[in-house]
Amino acid sequence: MKIDITRAGPLATVQDRGRHGHFADGISASGPMDAAGFVRAAQLAETAADTGLEITMAGIAFTYTGKALKAGFSGGAFTLAINGKPEQWNAAYTLETGDKIDIKPGPAGNYGYIRFGADLDVPVVIGSRATNLIVGLGGFEGRALRPGDSLRLVPASGEILHAPETPVAPGPEAAIRFVWGIDADRFPAETLHAFTQSSFTISTKLDRMGVRLEDRDAVFTNARILSLVSDAIVPGDIQILGDGTPIVLMRDHQPTGGYPRIATLISADLDRFAQLRPGTKVQFAPVTIAHAQALMKKAR
Repeated sequence: MKIDITRAGPLATVQDRGRHGHFADGISASGPMDAAGFVRAAQLAETAADTGLEITMAGIAFTYTGKALKAGFSGGAFTLAINGKPEQWNAAYTLETGDKIDIKPGPAGNYGYIRFGADLDVPVVIGSRATNLIVGLGGFEGRALRPGDSLRLVPASGEILHAPETPVAPGPEAAIRFVWGIDADRFPAETLHAFTQSSFTISTKLDRMGVRLEDRDAVFTNARILSLVSDAIVPGDIQILGDGTPIVLMRDHQPTGGYPRIATLISADLDRFAQLRPGTKVQFAPVTIAHAQALMKKAR
């Protein structure tokens, strides 16, 4: 069994649940930008496979060769065609040899997922098959997929994971929730207040490492430039760069940072934030750590 890539947008990668437990060695976890979407695709495919494809707004096209194999499609809102026939997104289909799958951008979302009833045959590197594009680690030759790439599929081991029913997530227009960051007290009280009352815009400068925000309400225009001793950072941290630009760190973030962190997005909202397209306005709402932890437990 194999898939032959005929078209691939930038940043189309192989992912699994991530390379956890190596942060002390300077290696971020990587893994899917929308972890819940990645799981839903697996549930649709009823697969025990750990791996899947993550695609971006530009989509992907490939030809499948092999015995009948179920595949699940989820995450974002894309358009799907199999052998030229439009099919429903957020659904599963049984692929037959010679089938041509074509996925193009839909009305919403940045990231989509394809999970197969078999594993993508790429090496396990430091405990994971996830691609880290920043350092060229894992996945298919440590890089994004390109036309002409051929990926073998091998039987998956283990048991099919049936995730519990997850709570309904807030809509895309709802505020993104955060807890105050470790450096929040370095900002004046009026800046902290403005941060929660203003809206920011998702910029076109976004990738798996971070998402820059446009500060059209000039919340940080007059912020005093801060340069701190670098220390560990985590996905969801909002750093304020020296020129006042807020940047939200994502799955392939660098291990340390030297800019002040005003806030950290809660884990329950990080997937939803990752799917916001450039030009989308976003507001942030503070919650307590206890509330964030309770939401995370519900999502498991």
